[in-house]
Amino acid sequence: MREVVEGVAAGVPFVALAPADPGATAALVAGWHLMEVPASEQAFAEAVPMSGLQAWRVYFGLPLTGARLPEGGPAELFRRASEDAVLNVFEPVTEQAVAEFPAALAELRDRLPGADGPLGVFGGSAGSLVALEVLARGDVAVEAAAVVSPVARLGPVIGRNERLFDVTYPWSPRSRAVADHYDFVRRAGELTAPLLLVAGAEDDSAVREPARALREELGTELVTVEGMGHEFAPGSPEAKHVDAAFSEWFARRLRA
Repeated sequence: MREVVEGVAAGVPFVALAPADPGATAALVAGWHLMEVPASEQAFAEAVPMSGLQAWRVYFGLPLTGARLPEGGPAELFRRASEDAVLNVFEPVTEQAVAEFPAALAELRDRLPGADGPLGVFGGSAGSLVALEVLARGDVAVEAAAVVSPVARLGPVIGRNERLFDVTYPWSPRSRAVADHYDFVRRAGELTAPLLLVAGAEDDSAVREPARALREELGTELVTVEGMGHEFAPGSPEAKHVDAAFSEWFARRLRA
């Protein structure tokens, strides 16, 4: 039975899964969940457990979700997103998650036995923005990264949400500047660690096409999961494909 640790590190809720050999030095792989299924740290850990890795796998809760929902709960988060998804949700969630990561990481290095090996980061959809921004900023040394249903360019994803929810997003100069910042195809040169991209074959072109463009810029690996859209439920065949891709990638790239 795998050891599961749940708690809060430097104010950030997390779930951590123990390495294959708890008595040996382990890598640490940290990630952030989607805002669509799997939409919590617990669900992401269930969907993509990466069992068998000689690594602590840590799944952080995103700001404005789960235990950190704003006053008013999901309805208030939906109101904020409806008013301005870029400035009220994507930017503050990403910026806070990136800013709080170094302190949470340092605390977990101390708390989790043997977790002083190399670092990997991962994320899905909204959580992929965090992983990519962490990688680009270089505030911590990352040996490898992996993202699924990646937001390689925020602008097209806002267009996807317009189609999905039948709304029109009110672009402003500031929100366009934010979207331009979260354009990792343009910023590919800042992504200096090896990066795995995983995308659903049935996902929107706003996700698939930037993922292909980023692969071409970096010369990296892109895994396409047949039959998968943007989401992947824990226990589903799609989630198992994502888990296998992440597991193989980090096993190859990280050595404790």
